[in-house]
Amino acid sequence: AGPRPVPAELTDGNSEHLKREHSLMKPYQGAGSAAMPLWDFQGSTMVTSQYVRLTPDERSREGSIWNRVPCFLKDWELHVHFKIHGAGKKNLHGDGLALWYTQERLTPGPVFGSKDNFHGLAIFLDTYPNDEATERVFPYISAMVNNGSLTYEHSKDGRWTELAGCSADLRNQNHDTFLAVRYSRGRLTVMTDVEDKNEWKNCIDIAGVQLPTGYFFGASAGTGDLSDNHDIISMKLFQLMVEHPVEDETVDWTKIEPRVSLLKSPKDNVDDPTGNFRSGPLTGWKVFLLLLCALLGIIVCAVVGAVVFQKRQERNKRFY
Repeated sequence: AGPRPVPAELTDGNSEHLKREHSLMKPYQGAGSAAMPLWDFQGSTMVTSQYVRLTPDERSREGSIWNRVPCFLKDWELHVHFKIHGAGKKNLHGDGLALWYTQERLTPGPVFGSKDNFHGLAIFLDTYPNDEATERVFPYISAMVNNGSLTYEHSKDGRWTELAGCSADLRNQNHDTFLAVRYSRGRLTVMTDVEDKNEWKNCIDIAGVQLPTGYFFGASAGTGDLSDNHDIISMKLFQLMVEHPVEDETVDWTKIEPRVSLLKSPKDNVDDPTGNFRSGPLTGWKVFLLLLCALLGIIVCAVVGAVVFQKRQERNKRFY
């Protein structure tokens, strides 16, 4: 089919900087057994010759697959070839798939089949809107960085702890669907290729992200009352050749705490129908307060101006 065109800021997918110890590709060694040398899987995960199925299209299932080798790269890019599909029609499928770069591994839990209060990075491909009041369009991709203190709130689809996100029509597609996660010099970028256009589309771009080295890559999925097949076809990790400042050489990157330097808290975020975040809506009492402040400002300026004008008049009378 020829090479896949990608923007200059993403790798071209060649094998020059492919890190095989962190990559999952066909043919899967030890397919159908627990003998995969670099990967562990658990729960409902089933390895076949064509895909790794984290969950079947059945209720109340969860599964995951985790790399056994910790990653010590400061700059990396993960390309994921996946497929989410099932018999459920609109809003009758779930729950979704998660990609992880975390300290913990092989720990089942309520967050798309993996543990809550994790340490590291998670990218969620959420296919079901739990919050009926939400304006965002599902499926929805979001990013979360956690130092172990944050809880993912399913009833709000993780909105309070989400850094950014976008909608993506990635379910029940007849063509290949891809996602790329890039982390380099504190910048996290997530892009999708789910429209069969052979090009990457920007989804998330955040600066100020701090992630340590020595964490593990993994993928998990979960179903509840609603279900889907969640398949991983490949996960390819590429090393990015990036220059760092001299002072970075003295940093112990394994001791960095996962965090994000934001201008505002993620809890200040509200939904935007476009799938992005904006500041709180200027409605109701907020508009009233703004108008009141503006009116008071005008009054103060008028009073000060009148006082200054009067004093100048008095001074001019003394001179005459």
